[in-house]
Amino acid sequence: MSIDLADIKKKQKSTLKSSQKDGKGIFDFLSKDISFGKKGLKDPKKEQFYSELNILLTSGTDVRTAMDIIVEEQTKKKDRAIFENLTNRVLQGVSLSEAMESSSEFTPYEYYSIRIGEESGKLNNVLKDLSIYFSKKIKQRKQFTSALTYPLLVLVTAIGAVIFMLNFIVPMFVDVFKRFKGDLPALTKTIVKLSNVFSEYLGLTFLIIISIVLFLYIIRKKNWYRSFSTKLLLKIPMFGVLVQKIYLARFCQSMALLIGSKTPMLRAIQLIKNMITFYPYQQALETIENDILYGKPLHESMEQFSIFDKRTVSLTKVAEEINQLDTVFAKLNDQYSDELEHRIGMISSVLEPIMIIFVGLLVGVILIAMYMPMFQLGTSFY
Repeated sequence: MSIDLADIKKKQKSTLKSSQKDGKGIFDFLSKDISFGKKGLKDPKKEQFYSELNILLTSGTDVRTAMDIIVEEQTKKKDRAIFENLTNRVLQGVSLSEAMESSSEFTPYEYYSIRIGEESGKLNNVLKDLSIYFSKKIKQRKQFTSALTYPLLVLVTAIGAVIFMLNFIVPMFVDVFKRFKGDLPALTKTIVKLSNVFSEYLGLTFLIIISIVLFLYIIRKKNWYRSFSTKLLLKIPMFGVLVQKIYLARFCQSMALLIGSKTPMLRAIQLIKNMITFYPYQQALETIENDILYGKPLHESMEQFSIFDKRTVSLTKVAEEINQLDTVFAKLNDQYSDELEHRIGMISSVLEPIMIIFVGLLVGVILIAMYMPMFQLGTSFY
């Protein structure tokens, strides 16, 4: 497949601006690639579409008939309309990749991969790889949300319990303490002061929190904020490494799919840059694209960025020497996927007892502070 280097260079800036427009800094990790409210076709629907289309085409069904079958299976009006539009475009004589490109539901990564499969005669392989890509993406999302759901619920419960105790329970004890002539313990005084401050400035506190959230939402597309927030995210213990591994696995899987489909290196990098909107990878892939355009080996360009670990860089160097990039990236993707599964399970196991202990300490300190004057009063009678 021929490629116009000048054309790629010309479109380079517009491509980066387009991808940056959709980026959201630290929220990009949760709201883009690991999304709960994504518009259009959800990832499970895409995985089902590519998997079923691969099965139908492998069994000898032509594209038009396969699309008709897929349309008939849709139960949601929105999904049915999307696939009907694709089918109508195919019936008009355009290719499947062109039909997908005219729809806003598919990324350049997807329809360019399909186009490469059509031109190379390996459409079934590309469909299978896309199905695997979304399957792994969904699995990673489920594992990550499963690991975080329980700790987040416990944290919300702890915050609610502390707010309730500071606003209702502590003031009740304060009324009792006023009858005491003795001096209150230091811990009790601290909790009482905290309760008074919290009650007095509760409305202001919520107003400040809402203002901060709105401010972050407004500046979420600014490059300086995306750079700062992603650097901060990657430095968070346990989670930083996890985020890095997730995107590294997706990079390797994307490279394996595109290089295996005989996509030119420059085109592959450009497509992946459109697919992965995590800021460090956008910046790295922009530089890598420029380096490759001027003849620099892939591994030397990757070596400049800490988001690519030494193992990936070393194996990429070997893969370039033996011309087996697709195979090596596929193996790396499998390794990182297995490592991710282990790390997510480990984080879940570690966070659950930590959060339980944290809640116990918060509630326990408040209760001890409230009952200490009672104990002092009881001992004063002896």
